[in-house]
Amino acid sequence: MSDRAEESSRAKAHYEGHRDRLRARLIEKGAETLADYELLELLLFTSIPRRDVKPLAKKLIADHKDFYGVLTASHAQLTASGLSDNTACFLCAVGAAGLRSRKKSIINQPILSSWQRVVDYCRHAMAHEPKEQFRLMFLDRRNRLIAEEVQQRGTIDHAPVYPREIVQRALEVGAGAVVLAHNHPSGDVTPSHADIDMTRAIEAACKPLGILVHDHLIIGQDDVASFKALGLL
Repeated sequence: MSDRAEESSRAKAHYEGHRDRLRARLIEKGAETLADYELLELLLFTSIPRRDVKPLAKKLIADHKDFYGVLTASHAQLTASGLSDNTACFLCAVGAAGLRSRKKSIINQPILSSWQRVVDYCRHAMAHEPKEQFRLMFLDRRNRLIAEEVQQRGTIDHAPVYPREIVQRALEVGAGAVVLAHNHPSGDVTPSHADIDMTRAIEAACKPLGILVHDHLIIGQDDVASFKALGLL
């Protein structure tokens, strides 16, 4: 065997052995013993069968700030990081599956008694969005979550919101209360004057119809602000 062939064989044996060791750790000791990039490696193994993916996993996390950032990135963002169409689609599907399972854990539940789940869901859904989006959570009279949807998508620092549309949608789904949430891509979760004015306008539009505004959450990559906790509602 030539030196080049020997070197190729050793390289192949190295990454295959690494994959086996990671799988064994997952099975024997649990996912909590793996670093984020190692969990991402395990996902990448599925669509990239013959390549050392450790450098790629670390690059993806660096490009998208953290593991959640990778799983919530768009297809275009993932391909811009060097992934193939198939691998980008696979990671998008994994991220969507995780978000959907989180939503299932709060839908039709009394959310005021499982508030942390709501906050975690909003962070997972919105924290890494590159543009502002305004999300609505509709509650029935027992404070159970009956519907959740994105009402508006906007620019990097603005998402247009129309109180009349929120009231109309609340009536359509039979909501007795709403929770508002929007993200700040800048990461600063301090409510702006526009955020405060808009929240008060929504509250004023909802009040005559007996629809409560329980809270307005501002989601950043590392923090969450609550209007209620800040005394703004």
